[in-house]
Amino acid sequence: MGLLLLGIFLSSTAYGQNADRSSAEEKAVSNPEEEKPDYSSLPKNPRKATILSAVLPGAGQVYNNKAWKVPLLYAGFMTDIYFIGYNNKRYQTFREALFAFDEGDNSQFPSLNRDGLVRNVDYWRQNRDFTILLLVAIYALNIIDANVDAHLSGFDISDELALKIEPKVETFAASNTQMGLTLKLKFK
Repeated sequence: MGLLLLGIFLSSTAYGQNADRSSAEEKAVSNPEEEKPDYSSLPKNPRKATILSAVLPGAGQVYNNKAWKVPLLYAGFMTDIYFIGYNNKRYQTFREALFAFDEGDNSQFPSLNRDGLVRNVDYWRQNRDFTILLLVAIYALNIIDANVDAHLSGFDISDELALKIEPKVETFAASNTQMGLTLKLKFK
C-alpha cells in the first residue's frame, strides 16, 4: 500500500514538473535573450560575488560581508604553495640523483638502489601534482563559497525558525527501551 501511494505521488510530481518545464522551454524558444536569472530580490548579487572572487580570491567574501573568511582562504593558499615548493624540491633532488646514478655516481643516496630512487621520484612528483590540484580546488571553493553566500544572503534566519536535535527515549515493553535522536523543526 505504501509503495502504491509513493508511486502515485512521484508520478503526479513528475507530471507537474514536466508541465512547468514545457512552459519554460516555450519562453526560452520565443525569446532566448531575455532568459536571465533575476537577483533583484536578493541583498547581494551572486554573479558579482562570483566574478569578484574569480578575479581576486577573497573579494567575493568581502562583498558578502564575510571578511573573516579571507585570512582562512589566504592561509590555505600560502600553506599549499609552501608544500608545492617543498614537494617539487624533493622531486628535483631525487630526479637529479637518479640521473647521476644512471651515469655511475651514487654518492648522493648511497643506501638507495635504482628502484628506490625511481620510487622516490614518483612519490615526490605525485605529491607535487596533488598539491597543485589542491591549489586549484581551493581557488574553486573560494568562487563557489562566494556564489553560495550571495545566494543565501536573502535567507530568513530569524528566531521564528528553529531546528533542534534532541535525545529521545522510548519504552515499548518493560524490558525493551530504545534510545535515539529526534530532529525537530519549528515554525512560530
